[in-house]
Amino acid sequence: MSQNEEMQDDVLEKSGETLIEFIKSSKAENVLRGAREKLQEFFDHHIKTKKTTTEILNDLVHAEEMVGHKLLDLERQKSQMVQEIERMEQEVQRSLSKSQILDSEQEFLQKELEKLRDAEQDIQTLQQEVDEDTTEVIPSAIYVAQLYNKVTKIKLEVDPEPHILRGVHYGADVATPINIDTSTRSPCEVSDDLWSLVNTEW
Repeated sequence: MSQNEEMQDDVLEKSGETLIEFIKSSKAENVLRGAREKLQEFFDHHIKTKKTTTEILNDLVHAEEMVGHKLLDLERQKSQMVQEIERMEQEVQRSLSKSQILDSEQEFLQKELEKLRDAEQDIQTLQQEVDEDTTEVIPSAIYVAQLYNKVTKIKLEVDPEPHILRGVHYGADVATPINIDTSTRSPCEVSDDLWSLVNTEW
């Protein structure tokens, strides 16, 4: 055996003896008990810390989810508001266009109404003039026609054919029909034919 091996054996032997003496002493048991208690305290603290950390992480995840949902809701509300604003702007634009059209139509109708009022005034003036003329002319025309009928005993009819003169001459004994085509006769000839029916004996 070499000298080094003998020295190692001596060291191991002394160390073993020292360890046995240390274990046999009451200090070793107290030290181990204290170490065990500290280790248990450390383990308990570690478990508690881990539990607290897990709860905090869970709370953070939940909070992030809530914030994410709120952000999505806000984004959706923002999109809806933008669409509503665009719709209202389009509605306002259409209303402005309709208003402009209505203004143009109102202006046109106002001008037409003024024209109608002017025309109505002209018609009233003309009607008044006609009424005045009629008041003067018709009674005299009626008088002349009645006088002509009394004298000639001739009653003329209104015929749809303007060139046909129809009527009846009521003589003393007989009624004579009248049917003259004025388009083929001169006014003088027509007058002579009518006067020929009149009795000149008074």
